[in-house]
Amino acid sequence: MVHITLPDGSQRAFDQPVSVQDVAASIGPGLAKSALAGKVDGKLVDTSYRIDADAALEIVTEKHPDALEVIRHSTAHLLAQATQRLFPDTQVTIGPVVDNGFYYDFARKTPFTPDDLDKIEAEMKKIAAEGLAVERSVMQRDAAVDFFKNKGEIYKAEIIESIPANEDLSLYSQGEFIDLCRGPHVPNTSRLKAFKLMKVAGAYWRGDAKNEMLQRVYGTAWLNDKDLKAYLTQLEEAEKRDHRKIGKAMDLFHLQEEAPGLVFWHPKGWSIWQVVEQYIRKVYRDSGYQEVRCPQILDQTLWQKTGHWENYRENMFTTASENRDYALKPMNCPGHVQIFNHGLHSYKELPIRYGEFGACHRNEPSGALHGIMRVRGFTQDDGHIFCMESQIESEVTAFHRQAMKVYADFGFADIALKIALRPDKRIGSDETWDKAENALRSALRACGVEWQELPGEGAFYGPKIEYHMKDSIGRAWQVGTMQVDFSMPGRLGAEYVGEDSARHVPVMLHRAIVGSLERFIGVLIEHHAGLFPSWLAPVQAVVMNITDAQADHVERAVQALVKQGFRVEADLRNEKIGYKIREHTLQKVPYLLVVGDREKENGAVSVRLRSGEDLGSMTVDEFAERLKGESISA
Repeated sequence: MVHITLPDGSQRAFDQPVSVQDVAASIGPGLAKSALAGKVDGKLVDTSYRIDADAALEIVTEKHPDALEVIRHSTAHLLAQATQRLFPDTQVTIGPVVDNGFYYDFARKTPFTPDDLDKIEAEMKKIAAEGLAVERSVMQRDAAVDFFKNKGEIYKAEIIESIPANEDLSLYSQGEFIDLCRGPHVPNTSRLKAFKLMKVAGAYWRGDAKNEMLQRVYGTAWLNDKDLKAYLTQLEEAEKRDHRKIGKAMDLFHLQEEAPGLVFWHPKGWSIWQVVEQYIRKVYRDSGYQEVRCPQILDQTLWQKTGHWENYRENMFTTASENRDYALKPMNCPGHVQIFNHGLHSYKELPIRYGEFGACHRNEPSGALHGIMRVRGFTQDDGHIFCMESQIESEVTAFHRQAMKVYADFGFADIALKIALRPDKRIGSDETWDKAENALRSALRACGVEWQELPGEGAFYGPKIEYHMKDSIGRAWQVGTMQVDFSMPGRLGAEYVGEDSARHVPVMLHRAIVGSLERFIGVLIEHHAGLFPSWLAPVQAVVMNITDAQADHVERAVQALVKQGFRVEADLRNEKIGYKIREHTLQKVPYLLVVGDREKENGAVSVRLRSGEDLGSMTVDEFAERLKGESISA
C-alpha cells in the first residue's frame, strides 16, 4: 500500500505504485488536465514519475511557484528541436533555465541572424501546436555516449563521457528530438504557450576561452501571453531607464577600458554618492556604530585563517612584495576582527558595532561586468556586530527596522525577505549552522514578517537574510544582508571575558543595508529614471536670468541657498529663457527658478518644476523652506 500525503494534510492510499498523473486524476479531471509536474518529498518530477513508497506530493499546476521553472526548462528543449528541424547541421550542447527565461548553446558554422531567430520562434510555435508527448527514458552511460556520437552530437557525447561510467542517465524525447536531461518537463508541448526568442550571443564551450565559440540563443517563457507581454513591456521600460545611458546623459560617471569594472565618478555623480554616504553615516551614528577604516591589502596568511583563501581564492586579486603574498580585500570582516582583537573586551561591552564604508575588490569575470551594477571595485556600507549568542535576536531585529526605514526613505516600499541557508562548500559544524539559521528565523518571526528560504545559497561561513527591494517597474534587486557567523571570530582569535570570568568567542553579525554603493546608486538611477527627489538630486535647483539686468540677483539667490547647504547652480548664459528651461529639464533638475525684472524688484524667484508645473513666485527664503521640507533625515 502506498500512502500519498497532499499539501492540505489529507492522504490517499493506493494498492500499488502510482504516477503523479494518476494521483492528480484521482483527485479530479480538472487537476489531471492542468498538472504540469509533481513535487515528491520536495523534489520536482514529471507527471509520469511513479511513486512506490509513502511520500508527500504537490501537484504542480500553473499556480505553483515552481511552474515557471518547468515551463522554461521545457521551452529550452522546444528551441533546440525547432533549431535542428530548420538547421539540421546544428549540434546542441546545454540549455539551462536562467532568470526570466532560458538559453541554449549551439555549435554551428554559420552565425544565426535575427531573421533566423524569427524562423526558429515560428517553428517553436508549430511544434507546440503539435502537442507532442514529452517522454522520459533511461540509458546506461556508455550506451548514451555511442548513441549521441552516432547522431553526430559530439558535444553532447563529450558531456556524457565526463559522467561516471556506472550511472544511468535520463533522456527526454518529443517527436524526432531527444536530449540528455535531468528534467522534469511538461507532459506535452501544447503546454508551452507564451515564449519569445530575445537575442543571440557568443559563448565558449564549457566556459573556457581556449575552447571553440558557440552560439547562445536566449529566450523568455511565461505561463500566458499576458505575462509575456508584461515582461516585454518591462524590458522596454528598463531600456529607457538604463543607468548607463542616464549616467552619460546626466554626466554622472563613466567607465573605460583602462580600468575594467572600476568607476570614474564625475562631480554630479559624486554628489549623489555623498548624499547616500552621509545618510548612511547618520544611520551608523544613530544606531550605536563606531565608524572604522581598515587596510586595503592584507597578508595571504590572514585570508587562509578566515577560510577565504580556500573558499574564495578565484575571486581575489593578489599581489606580492618583498617575498610576501598579499590579497586585496574582497570583504571587510577580517579587518574588523583585527580591531576587535586590539584589546580585551568584557561581556558588559557587548554588543560592539563597527561600521565602515569599506572599499573592496573582487575579480569578477569580464563578461559579468555591467555598468556600475556589477563592478570589480566597490564600496559597501559594511558593518559588523560582535555580540553574545543571547543578543543575536535583538540585534537582527534592530537591524531589520533600520533597513526597512532606509529603503522607504529612498523610495522603495515593496521589500521581500529571504534566508539563504547552508551551502555544500562551507566551514563550521552542522550544529553551529542549525543555531545560526534558527537565530535568523527567530528574529524575523519576532519582527512579524514573512520570508522565503533559499537552500544552499548562504555564505561559506554562515546563513544570511537577504533584502530584495522591488523597483518602480517591478524588478527585484538584492541589496541588504544580515549574516550570522559563528566561525570567523574563532578562526581569528576573537575573545571576550564572560560573566564567568572565562574567555568566550563572540558571535559576529555581518550587516549591510544598501550593500555596494555603486550598485545601489545604479538601482536608484533606474528606479527614479534619473528623476531624483530633490533631496537626492545632484543639482536641486538652477536659477536662471532672462536678461543681464537680473544677473546680480541670480548670484545673490544662489549664494543664499548654497550657504544653507543646498546644491544650487546659476545659469547666466546669454540664451533665451525657453532654451535654458528645456536644457535643465532634460538634465532632470527638480526646480527651475526664473528671475525677471519683477522677481528682481520683489526679491523673489519664479518657481517651476521639471514636470512643467508653475508654482508661482516665492522669496528665496520661502523656496529654501520648501527644500528643507523635502529633505530626508536618517
